[in-house]
Amino acid sequence: MTESGAASNFIREMVLADHATGKHGGRVVTRFPPEPNGHLHIGHAKAICLNFGLAQSVPGGVCHLRFDDTNPTTEDPEYVKSIQDDVKWLGFDWHDKLFYASDYFERLYEVALDLIRKRHAYVDSLTADEMRTYRGTLTEPGKNSPYRDRSVDENLDLFAKMRRGQFPDGTHVLRARIDMGSPNLNLRDPVLYRIRHAAHYRTGSAWCIYPSYDYAHPLSDVIEGITHSVCTLEFEDHRPLYDWMVAHAHTSRTPQQIEFARLNVAHAVMSKRKLLELVDRSLVAGWDDPRLPTIKGLRRRGYTPEAIRNFCEHIGVSKRDSVIEMQLLEHFIREDLNKRSNRVMAVLRPLKIVIENYPEDLTEEMEAVNNPEDPTAGARTVPFSRTLYIERDDFLESPPKQFFRLAPDREVRLRYGYIIKCVGVVKDSTGTVTELRCTYDPETRSGGPQAQRKVKATIHWVSAAHAVEAEVRLYNPLLTADLAAIPAGSDWTTYVNPQSLERVHGCRVEPGLRDTVPGVRYQFERIGYFCVDPDSIPGKPVFNRTVSLKDACAKTGTLAAK
Repeated sequence: MTESGAASNFIREMVLADHATGKHGGRVVTRFPPEPNGHLHIGHAKAICLNFGLAQSVPGGVCHLRFDDTNPTTEDPEYVKSIQDDVKWLGFDWHDKLFYASDYFERLYEVALDLIRKRHAYVDSLTADEMRTYRGTLTEPGKNSPYRDRSVDENLDLFAKMRRGQFPDGTHVLRARIDMGSPNLNLRDPVLYRIRHAAHYRTGSAWCIYPSYDYAHPLSDVIEGITHSVCTLEFEDHRPLYDWMVAHAHTSRTPQQIEFARLNVAHAVMSKRKLLELVDRSLVAGWDDPRLPTIKGLRRRGYTPEAIRNFCEHIGVSKRDSVIEMQLLEHFIREDLNKRSNRVMAVLRPLKIVIENYPEDLTEEMEAVNNPEDPTAGARTVPFSRTLYIERDDFLESPPKQFFRLAPDREVRLRYGYIIKCVGVVKDSTGTVTELRCTYDPETRSGGPQAQRKVKATIHWVSAAHAVEAEVRLYNPLLTADLAAIPAGSDWTTYVNPQSLERVHGCRVEPGLRDTVPGVRYQFERIGYFCVDPDSIPGKPVFNRTVSLKDACAKTGTLAAK
């Protein structure tokens, strides 16, 4: 751990050392290179914070935002805009360093021609099944394709015809000529180009051959002058291929690939393919569903960019895969919201109480502190009247020994108000408690002469005549099991938690929340942190529970990965 409490970062140390020694001419140029085929999630947030943070760690450091848009069948301008919005919301700016791999298509094609001329690439006409057979296995070497020794002229002619669209999809590919006997399967003549008669969202129908990721990615790094190409561990076996591509690009620019462990969060879906399946099958409400670990979902749920950045800084980077418990992320959002969120009173499951000795026509204004953590937050007034709502869970007719809240013949303090005593219970025909009859001690108003009279519990409330009806959405883990624990071949979506969303209607909140703005965050006293949802309309607010008040990490002192 560093003095700031952040986990150690071996990549940052490497970058600082390279900068100090003048490697790469003293430059530090990183990039965040998403494929625009989906919306970003918390794992991408870690990569964003890492790459932009590395650039910010040295004077003159630069981080590019580059879209690796080489697959026309899955990419969409909607994703491009969404990714840019998410990066900016997290607090980072690429300034004028916005790039697209599709802008390099012509240059990538010219490099491919050079590889063919130097016999480092050839056009292969094996079918996809034949290629898999020829490739070999982890224990058996591959075999050379019968087309591997085509002449340079024949390869150039075939590749030119591929570009002109003279062949159907799948009839030919361009492959690198490396080593079919290599123990690293990625070096067994990998595919560089495929025929794909599909329009690209930026280049239209100008191309019908598209470069592979393993080809376009390292060459894009070279073109942009990237110094440190940071990626997740699954690309570690691809590093020899990355280095081969850079070496055969014949450039003085030699970006360095560095791998780190990706972020895995327990009971969270961290695969864009699986997230898309959830959305397409309407198992969630969309990419911004607050149950999802997408940046849009977390934002709608009420998470702040500061909390996400602090979380990413704390977990750091390592070379070992691990699973982070969701409670750790929740710790950081609680810590942040505790400092920035105003307190309000809300009753999720109302139980009416009538204070029998309180004047029927009287309404008092009780002064309430907005945020005790922020001296500048000031105070507000909350109306108090004869008829109130309290939480149903704050009353038990036959309480156990350790229950100190309201019960028959028992006193509690109303937050910012008086001490009351339950003197009667009203039930309906089913025996359900529908109303409590209470009395109050007028000398015990908060701030009054007997305000310090001791009782064992303080509960929150809202005035029935003034409260605003609201919907509250409570969220639980989306999955009932970790994806890694789900049996192979089974339908993982059957593990979607049917209790992951609970809509609570008929809640009551303070009158000041009647027309609150979507995105504003509050602490509902004694309940948790909540955010106003975009589904709210004037007079009918909807609140998403961001996180409860209980913090298991702080209680146990464990702020580490599992």
